[in-house]
Amino acid sequence: MPLEAKAVPVVVWGGGTGAVAAALQSARGGAPTLLLTPGPWLGGMVSAAGVCCPDGNELSPWQTGLWGAFLRELQQQEPSGLDHNWVSCFGYRPATAEAILRRWCQRESLLEWWPSVQLLAVERHGSRIAALQVQQGQQTVRLELQLLIDGSDLGDTFPLAEAAYRFGWEPQEQWQEPSAPPQADLATQPFFRLQPVQSPTWVAMGQLQQPEAPPLGDAPLAAPFTQATRHFGLERTITYGRLPNGLVMLNWPLDGNDWHTQLPQLYGPDAAVRSALEQRMQEHSLAFAAALQEASDGWLQPARCFPSGDASRSALTGAFPLALMPYWREGRRLVGLEVVTEQQLLPQGPGQAIGALPMDPRGATTSVAVGNYANDHHYPGPDWPLAPKSCRWGGRWSGTPFCIPFGALLSAEVENLLAADKGFSTSHMANGATRLQPLILNIGQAAGAAAALAVARGLTPAQLPVRAVQEALLHDPQAPAAVVPLWDTPWHHPAWRQRQLAVLDDPTRIGADGRWGGPESQADQPCTAPPEPHEQAWTGTVIPDGEGGFSLALGADRCLPLITLEPSLHAWLNTLCRPTPTTLVGCLNTAGPWLRVSRLAG
Repeated sequence: MPLEAKAVPVVVWGGGTGAVAAALQSARGGAPTLLLTPGPWLGGMVSAAGVCCPDGNELSPWQTGLWGAFLRELQQQEPSGLDHNWVSCFGYRPATAEAILRRWCQRESLLEWWPSVQLLAVERHGSRIAALQVQQGQQTVRLELQLLIDGSDLGDTFPLAEAAYRFGWEPQEQWQEPSAPPQADLATQPFFRLQPVQSPTWVAMGQLQQPEAPPLGDAPLAAPFTQATRHFGLERTITYGRLPNGLVMLNWPLDGNDWHTQLPQLYGPDAAVRSALEQRMQEHSLAFAAALQEASDGWLQPARCFPSGDASRSALTGAFPLALMPYWREGRRLVGLEVVTEQQLLPQGPGQAIGALPMDPRGATTSVAVGNYANDHHYPGPDWPLAPKSCRWGGRWSGTPFCIPFGALLSAEVENLLAADKGFSTSHMANGATRLQPLILNIGQAAGAAAALAVARGLTPAQLPVRAVQEALLHDPQAPAAVVPLWDTPWHHPAWRQRQLAVLDDPTRIGADGRWGGPESQADQPCTAPPEPHEQAWTGTVIPDGEGGFSLALGADRCLPLITLEPSLHAWLNTLCRPTPTTLVGCLNTAGPWLRVSRLAG
């Protein structure tokens, strides 16, 4: 039976969050684009995998691009707001995120989406990929393409295209990364063979039966989760991932539902073995959810928020549905024209607050995305020791920002292959900071912008001037994205774009502390955060603790920790040396517990 054939300039193989971002940006840039996903949802970890408490890029200077647009749309769409949990500053329901992304896709006339597609083969001729072969329903289709973007969590297309990729640990001797193990340990210690990547999690969802926790005991959970509540107690273990309407994301790293067993086989070539292990992952998460349900005396109950894909899955999940896919923290990582290593994530010395700007040989900045997550690796046992990259900011700890160079998205061997998800070119150690939802949305956006420009100009992505990609991102009419990190310049600052472009013209205009160092103008004055839904005024006395923390005393018997994500308010708080009466505007998070404030009233 002959193959059906279809020609599309840009094909995005998806399933990951970066795929939908890349497909959107490619279509918005004028390139006919086909998004393929192996499952029925298109949002990856932000929806289908249920990881609905985003990490990183929480401060307003980093809330740009598709991540910023997505966050502000979530704020509008969730009736009770996003301030519900204590692992993140934001939390939302999976279906809300999926609906937003689908609406955005449906508005793009140049974007087509095929869900539930099976990837069969990648045709490569020399240094180029010519086509994909996929199964769509009962039909096998050959997709001829100009550019392929891999937006999967695991780098699905890399082995099929015989594109070079990395998998597992790199020794410290390779790149001199401070947190990497030495070659001798990799060669002799079984841990590194059994744990080649960070552990994945199959997220389960629960539903709280009342807003406030009933009296809870302190007995340990049922085995094998007896140590899960040891550090934080039962209530905070549950409210860690609290979402709107009492929904709860169960994604607990401390002796909870992370999966550490048979990882080499889980990522191996045997589909039957992988399927069996994925079923065991699901059973493990369901057992963790059941243990929490029993220990909370029914305060946490099953939740139904994902569709059942097939009869076997429906029978397995029963009354406690699981996410539609695992939360893969790491997979294959492309060998790119550049590689992001741990050193590039770290402040460059005392008093410095940003990673080094990536530069080409001519001294031009090559960054196309900004992240700031603190670095976090998931393995069994004690925490892996990592070089510190956090600072006290806005009453809380936040990761210092870093840049992703354009070359890290481009295959070193295949001229028309880009990576748009966590499989872009990083080291194993750097992956712990680069794998998070906000940054992946903006990496996908950068890959999509480059694809559209390459198609329009008849070039390979590597032939594009990086400045053209940067300007496409900065001038995007719907979701302008930052390419350099400026701590004091939030997304809503009137000189935001002007400053970004100025740093590209002259990198010395960004100081070692990450603040704007160029000439001042009227537009450069500090700005006030715009209003957001669900905020209210809070009158009390701000009390600084002398160590970068703050609280708001509301009368004699109530005091709330204060945090802010806004540079102007951060700067004001840090001028205080004594208790100061004031009125602040913000949103209360009872799970934090904290008051997230954005500006002074009036």
